[in-house]
Amino acid sequence: MMSMLKRLNIVALLMLGCLSLSAAAAMPYQSKDHTLGTVNCANSLCHGSTVPWAESNVLQNEYTTWVRLDKHTKTYNVLLNDKSKRIAKNLGLTKPAHESKICLDCHTHNPAPSLRGDRFIASEGVGCEACHGPAERWIKSHTLEGNTHADNLKNGMYPTDSPVAQAKLCLSCHFGDQNRFVTHRMMGAGHPRVSFELGTFTAIQPAHFRIDADWHKRKGEYNPIKVWAIGQVIATQQILNTFADPKQGYDGVFPELVLFDCHACHHPMSDKKWSPRLGIGPGKIRMNDSNMLMLRAIVRVLAPESAIYFNNRISELHHAIAGTADLKGKTPQQVAQNLATYMNDVINLIEKKPLAIGQLKQIFVALVDEAAKNQFSDYAGAEQAYMAVSDLALSLAKQDALNSATSVNRHLAAMRKTLLDDEHYQPEVFAKQFVDLKFAVSQPR
Repeated sequence: MMSMLKRLNIVALLMLGCLSLSAAAAMPYQSKDHTLGTVNCANSLCHGSTVPWAESNVLQNEYTTWVRLDKHTKTYNVLLNDKSKRIAKNLGLTKPAHESKICLDCHTHNPAPSLRGDRFIASEGVGCEACHGPAERWIKSHTLEGNTHADNLKNGMYPTDSPVAQAKLCLSCHFGDQNRFVTHRMMGAGHPRVSFELGTFTAIQPAHFRIDADWHKRKGEYNPIKVWAIGQVIATQQILNTFADPKQGYDGVFPELVLFDCHACHHPMSDKKWSPRLGIGPGKIRMNDSNMLMLRAIVRVLAPESAIYFNNRISELHHAIAGTADLKGKTPQQVAQNLATYMNDVINLIEKKPLAIGQLKQIFVALVDEAAKNQFSDYAGAEQAYMAVSDLALSLAKQDALNSATSVNRHLAAMRKTLLDDEHYQPEVFAKQFVDLKFAVSQPR
């Protein structure tokens, strides 16, 4: 369970267009097109150059960056190690991990055998077509003169430039969706705790694209904080939808425990970790609300008139799960589904806002206020908060909106150190570090 933290109108219309498009786009693993294999992208005149091309609209070294630097190339090989063998044995799988669908669905691109081209190799891991979509219909047309990004999407390319689509794609493995899911049973068998935040993981991903004028012309706005914010929304939706789904929300008589805070149960009996922040009393199982905590800060800044409503809906959910609320005939699952539906309004809210420097600083302050109110007493919330302020600080630094990036980095390093061991996390130390970071960010220039 160790942490994985190593480490306007026209624009609005464009973004809303991406939202509707991404909602309709089939995920790459759901596509009925044939997967051809990453070797088809590897030619030195395509995406296999050893250096970026100076006169090209794209880098042309995307395959080379992936194969040399990207950890997604190693995901299949992980299934061959002793730990994976032990997990497969503990789960009672009839085949080894590297042959079992439950493992292959996320550790590689795993299309149906009938949809695999002659050059497809599963052992290549999470390759080009796992993210950009099976290339059967777009591989030839995407190089034609006059061909547009919209043309590529019509031919089956997945819209990774849309924050909503990107979030759904990444979270489909780094958390799960209705078809593939990292269950508590899998973690009980030895699978690591899943720790993910879209903005941070996008930032540390070896970049195989360049955000420049041509990119904006073809694909519209790119705002890394919107990527972070929408990632929080989609993660919240996935948790709520899973909880509300009778096929996924239960494992025997128990709820699917992966949806809840790990450390509510996984701590020594002598360690009194309970805090009153949720208002549901001690001894109650707590849903993992780490993403919701981030959204509270976002909504408070972008739509202050909706902040009380949103807070009340989250509180209602916690009390519904704890059995301490009068639901007026509703089930906890219905409460969760209603909140999941409301997340679509939050997505539209985020996409319509420019998220300028002032708003980024306000979101940062809102997160500090959450820390001051002991809202990050659970490790998962603190982990998300750290990655959030790292994303915000990076965006502010790139816009020359920090007085001293060195001072901010020093404070972030101290916070990261506090989070290195989740089993010995000290929330009071983290809260103080959060407040100290606020002063570093807000120092006058």
